[in-house]
Amino acid sequence: MGVTLTWLGHGGWSMNDGERDILLDPFLAECPTANVAAADIAADFILVSHGHFDHVADVSAIANRTGATVVAIFEIAQWLANNHQVKNTIGMNIGGGVSLPFGHVKMTQAFHSSQLPDGSYGGEPAGFLVTVGDKRIYFACDTGLFSDMQLIGSVGIELAVLPIGDLFTMGPEDSLAAIRLIKPKRVAPAHYNTWPPIEQDAAAWARQVREQTASEPIVPAVGESIEL
Repeated sequence: MGVTLTWLGHGGWSMNDGERDILLDPFLAECPTANVAAADIAADFILVSHGHFDHVADVSAIANRTGATVVAIFEIAQWLANNHQVKNTIGMNIGGGVSLPFGHVKMTQAFHSSQLPDGSYGGEPAGFLVTVGDKRIYFACDTGLFSDMQLIGSVGIELAVLPIGDLFTMGPEDSLAAIRLIKPKRVAPAHYNTWPPIEQDAAAWARQVREQTASEPIVPAVGESIEL
């Protein structure tokens, strides 16, 4: 089973398994680099990593329009249902997994914060290990470097998506350490170049990945896809 991943800009991604559209942290309406509108994007499932506005701002509008099921930490799933009338939610927690029509989703730890836009408690921040067919994709999401990334990578990762923007997440240098821990076949950057404080030279990062790790870097433009 093949998987197509498309970078939506910032921390957002779209996945398609040939039948279903799965979004991760769609941030479109207010994202200066997005090239697709929240009103136009397709979704059957939406994965939400944490509560910050640049990860949840468009979730309820997309879910309510499409009927998509939102998968998130329990507190965010409850907040979306109670405050934004999202009908289909799956609340889970760190270390838990759920089987869905497209495959399996495991919620991994992340080191970050997770306050929701209205000040509500957003539970713990998370990453996701997504298995589709024989492909495992690790979305670290918003996080700093942590040594247990080695355990996450021990299952064999086809593609790891890591933040490189620095300031709010790990930067390029720590991402290289993360790659050496995870040992993915391929790695893609995210959460950079949205605003000046998180601008990075992704081409320079890719050169360092090739020189210092055994993983192959892929640097898609916004709207560009990766085939797995």
